[in-house]
Amino acid sequence: MTTYAELGSRHCAPLRGLEHRLSPERVADLLAVLPDGWRLVEDGSAIVKTFRFDDYYRTMAYVNALAFIAHGEDHHPDLGVHYDRCVVRFSTHDVGGLSTNDFIAAAKAEGLLSR
Repeated sequence: MTTYAELGSRHCAPLRGLEHRLSPERVADLLAVLPDGWRLVEDGSAIVKTFRFDDYYRTMAYVNALAFIAHGEDHHPDLGVHYDRCVVRFSTHDVGGLSTNDFIAAAKAEGLLSR
């Protein structure tokens, strides 16, 4: 079984095609590995979590750090940015749902909070 630490240490790879879309069973396994707060949305084709912060400055610091990581991984989340929170949504459009990249990127998004 994959661990949270393993996900966070991996890097995203270019994935195209339905053969890279994760099965519902694999999605459930990987979702269980992520810290609390991540949930399936859109009939299981995306994962989302709301990260809360004390103020706008801290929210924007997180958003900018996440943008830097996403650029390096070439796997970009959809973001909803608000004064004291950021809603992070991952899905892999090129596979029509969730791929391993989404869980790798989610682990990296979580890892920013411990820095």
